[in-house]
Amino acid sequence: MSDQPPEIPTVDVTEARDKAASGAILIDVREQIEWDESRISGAELKPLSTVNSWYEDLPDEGDIVFYCRSGNRSGQIVEALVTKVGMKNVFNMAGGIIAWAENDLPLET
Repeated sequence: MSDQPPEIPTVDVTEARDKAASGAILIDVREQIEWDESRISGAELKPLSTVNSWYEDLPDEGDIVFYCRSGNRSGQIVEALVTKVGMKNVFNMAGGIIAWAENDLPLET
C-alpha cells in the first residue's frame, strides 16, 4: 500500500474556462464575504464551511470544477470527494481566483 496522497484531479484556469463554456458546473467554495467582492460569472457559491449540507446533491454526471482564492480549499474538497465519495467528475482549479485574475479572465464584482 502506498503512502502517497491521492492525485487530485486538477485543471488550470484556461481548462476551467473551457470546461465551463462546455457546460461544466463551476463551484466557488469561498465564504460569502469573498464571493461578494468578486466571482467568476456563472459560478455557484457553496462554501467549504457548509460542505456537509450540499456535497450529496452534486451530480455524478458532467464535470464539476471547484475553485477558491488560491486552490487550497477547493483542493481539499476535490480530494475528499474523490477519496471518500468516489466521485470521478470533479476537478480543482489550480491557483484559484487569483490565477484566474492574473490570466486576465473576466470577474464579476
